[in-house]
Amino acid sequence: MLNPAKTVEIYQRSEPKTFAAGETIFEVGRPKDYMYGVLEGEVELWVNGTPIETIQAGDVFGEGALVHPSGSRASTAIAKTDCKLAYLDEERFLFAIQETPVFALQVMRSFSDRLRRLKGAV
Repeated sequence: MLNPAKTVEIYQRSEPKTFAAGETIFEVGRPKDYMYGVLEGEVELWVNGTPIETIQAGDVFGEGALVHPSGSRASTAIAKTDCKLAYLDEERFLFAIQETPVFALQVMRSFSDRLRRLKGAV
């Protein structure tokens, strides 16, 4: 999980997006646009119509679309509760990992932790 204070610092250049509970943030197969950091609330990730994980405040999601060559979404993200989300596009993501290597490490840890949890569920 990312340090919430560090998450806010990295994302502070953009006005947070808000989503109401039940609102779709992005859908599987859609083109890449942003990765998100959860400032408040919870987000549920879905694959093949099944919820696979709940993302809590202080963590990130959607980073795969910015680092994978195809750039399309592998999951659907739905606000589980009312949410406030910070976001980075590809250009700001690359700048953040160049300027703040710890951010890159934290994003990789989050992604790795998610993969480990999913492997354990299989």
